[in-house]
Amino acid sequence: MSNKRRLSALISATPVLCGGAGVLSAALIAGLVTLLPPREAQATPAYASQTGLPCGKCHVNPAGGGANTAFGKAFAANGHKVPK
Repeated sequence: MSNKRRLSALISATPVLCGGAGVLSAALIAGLVTLLPPREAQATPAYASQTGLPCGKCHVNPAGGGANTAFGKAFAANGHKVPK
């Protein structure tokens, strides 16, 4: 068999091998992800010290964490920099 034929045979078999492995990998990852518990979001005191603002400026809870205020959403959308 010539090198050209061998290469052609290898190329035609590759999608079948990769396709099956890809489907199996995706199913395995999806199965494992469903078993992991979700992590709770945490407030970052570093932002308060970086900006000089209290945690309650960005969070509904004055102690920080949880839902964001409109200012907090703008802060996050602006790459965690104080919006102007």
